Amino acid sequence: MEEKKRVALVTGGGQGIGKAIAMRLVHDGFAVMLADLNLENAHLVEEEIEAAGGRAGSIRTNVADRASVFKAVDAAVEEFGDLNVMVNNAGLGPTTPIDTITPEQFDKVYRVNVGGALWGIQAAHIKFRELGHGGKIISASSQAGVVGNPNLALYSGTKFAIRGITQVAARDLAAEGITVNAYAPGIVRTPMMFDIAHQVGENAGESDEWGMQTFAKDIALGRLEEPEDVANVVSFLAGPDSNYITGQTIEVDGGMQFH
Repeated sequence: MEEKKRVALVTGGGQGIGKAIAMRLVHDGFAVMLADLNLENAHLVEEEIEAAGGRAGSIRTNVADRASVFKAVDAAVEEFGDLNVMVNNAGLGPTTPIDTITPEQFDKVYRVNVGGALWGIQAAHIKFRELGHGGKIISASSQAGVVGNPNLALYSGTKFAIRGITQVAARDLAAEGITVNAYAPGIVRTPMMFDIAHQVGENAGESDEWGMQTFAKDIALGRLEEPEDVANVVSFLAGPDSNYITGQTIEVDGGMQFH
């Protein structure tokens, strides 16, 4: 009998790190549901995966909306018959000098970055229980969620929160065979990171490249991170080699900081 295909859901799977994670998980043998606010982007990734012989689906998802996240999880199981790995990857990273932060901005960033992960953990937990098996929940923290980064009060705050929620969920769900971990990327070549670098450069009257280097100058390995570098770590957390790891945040930042 053919072994049942493992199934993963990746939020924010339409571009950047999320796309790289989806492509890697397909390479690892998963069927992947791409949940993204930009359905057009998700469709393009889906087509790319299918053209290469993999299995993928896509659904428009607003991770700030709990019902939308639950709907995406349901859709993954309807399409592929199972769910084994939930990757809470979607997020926002606005540059927020302290005095510029507004209540509206606070609500938006926390609802997407923290709410999105929380609803993803909830939805995956309930679905794993329905399906009668354990699973893996993997969420995006950041190097800025381990050490506070200048100009990123909102973003850093949300990414610190992910680490705390990950630790609590790991304790709460361990008895059900569910591991809960996070990954903390550094300075990755993605649309979001280039946008942050542009804003930081602009605030200082400098170039985009200057903005990028303010973050990149401390990388021990001496190069900016590629989305695939992050996807490699998520692949490990999604696979059997990480079965005895839970509650951890794995830093994948090229050696920006050591703990």
